Amino acid sequence: MKLLLKLAWRNVLRNKRRTVLAGLAVGIALASMIFIDGLYIGMLESMIRTATDTFLGQGQIHAEGFRDTLEVEKTIHNPEELMKSLDSEEILAGFSERTVSIAMLSSAAGVNSVVLYGINPERERRISMIDEAIKKGDYIASDNAGQILIGSKIAEILEVGTGDRLVLTTAQAGTGELSQDLFRVTGIFHMDIRKMDSGMAFINIDRSRDLLALGQGIHEIALKFKNIDDSGDRSLAFWRKYSTDGNEAIGWRDLIPQLDGIIDMTKISTVITSFLVFCIVAVIIMHALFMSLYERMFEFGILRALGTRPVNMALIIFFESAALSLISIVMGLGLAFVFMQVFSVYGINYKGIEFAGVTITELMYPVMTVKQFTLYPFLIFIFSLVAAIYPAVFAAKMTPARAMRRSM
Repeated sequence: MKLLLKLAWRNVLRNKRRTVLAGLAVGIALASMIFIDGLYIGMLESMIRTATDTFLGQGQIHAEGFRDTLEVEKTIHNPEELMKSLDSEEILAGFSERTVSIAMLSSAAGVNSVVLYGINPERERRISMIDEAIKKGDYIASDNAGQILIGSKIAEILEVGTGDRLVLTTAQAGTGELSQDLFRVTGIFHMDIRKMDSGMAFINIDRSRDLLALGQGIHEIALKFKNIDDSGDRSLAFWRKYSTDGNEAIGWRDLIPQLDGIIDMTKISTVITSFLVFCIVAVIIMHALFMSLYERMFEFGILRALGTRPVNMALIIFFESAALSLISIVMGLGLAFVFMQVFSVYGINYKGIEFAGVTITELMYPVMTVKQFTLYPFLIFIFSLVAAIYPAVFAAKMTPARAMRRSM
């Protein structure tokens, strides 16, 4: 066995140019798989962070059916008891209550319909990035009920700036009667997300309750978890606990089903892409082995004539395939590590692209995992051995006369 290993290693190194080229081709394929997998992970993490941290929250609680209709009357049942219970949840990093309604903003220049959110300014800081996205003016003060935050596109349409006044019109719960009030623009935010910048406004939650005649009612509680993986776990007991008494608690997977579908599609595409790459690797290895075998046909004939058993002839080919795959794996891991390090520093700029209902607002960085640098190399090694079966069988069936005749 030791002699066969030595022969295989010498055969691999005999034609260094072919070995380097074949190893480089397989190594590039391995590095591409690792990089694409890291990029997929980074893209999904970026999209999840963008979707949840910007404003949506990692999970939400509503009255059943509210998300479908946005009816002002459908408020959360027993909100005070529910929020007391949320305060004691160890898995939560924070939560914020909100009211949600359709409203109309008017200025001297025109009108614009918006989704009006009543927020608790202090709690909202821990859930969303509204305060960080303000480009002009200031954030809403907790003790000032006459302030409003509007998006940059709304400010352009209505031709208003900070300090200007707007008339807000909305319908009250129960009666449907119109309720109007005057608000002063305290800040203008720019999220770089079209739906938010052109169709959302924020006021103090106490003032919104008065306008909507809700009493102490709320429509939505946005949640933030200490571990974001919990928010994407549909089997978490938390969701069942708070989906009672006419309320429903759901995580981001159900809030953004398009994004959940993209994750499933990404997994399938990764499997398909990996399989195709492995097939290409197998062809490259098989081609390299056959080239080497035909170059040494006379030597194989001599080995058979000297009494070398067919199984040992096959083992030489398998050992050559293993050696070539190991060289390729070392090259591929080196290339992958360099690529990942470079792009993990500089990132890839996809800002402003809207995908699956989510607008990417940050650079995307590939993510390195242990699986990428262990599973993929192992599969490359296995496919290389599988690719060696045909050349190994060919070498095992070779007869001395046939081998020497082909070499002449």
